[in-house]
Amino acid sequence: MHKARPGMCGHVCIDTLVHKSGCLSFLNRMFTEHPDTKSYFTHFKGMDSAEEMKQSDQVRGHGKKVFGAINDMVQHLDNSEAFLGILTPLGKKHASQLKIDPKNFRIICDIILQLMEEKFGGDCKASFEKVTNEICTHLNNIYKEEGW
Repeated sequence: MHKARPGMCGHVCIDTLVHKSGCLSFLNRMFTEHPDTKSYFTHFKGMDSAEEMKQSDQVRGHGKKVFGAINDMVQHLDNSEAFLGILTPLGKKHASQLKIDPKNFRIICDIILQLMEEKFGGDCKASFEKVTNEICTHLNNIYKEEGW
């Protein structure tokens, strides 16, 4: 793990981002800008408008799950074992069971970084970029181990 990291800033930014933007703006942006990502979610496929997605408890629930996992990872950046204890099962499940293309994790991280820059400015984004790079690097390694 990197010693130079956003520390509490990352945790605070993620928490605040969820409250200010909501999990929905993140998923709405992902599904709008990258419509192919909806294909992995059978229960989201029929939702064609941002308004439908905003009203969906399933979309909201998945957004909270994503932000919750990222928040957990941020809290454990100083503890490699705990960090990987969160990330490894998530990566393995998405690689082997759900068959999610690993490029989608970079899409997710890039959208979160865009939202952070919009809400908090470039410093927060730059700080959190280290976290997203760490997450994506480890996920790519997990995917390689799973045969991708």
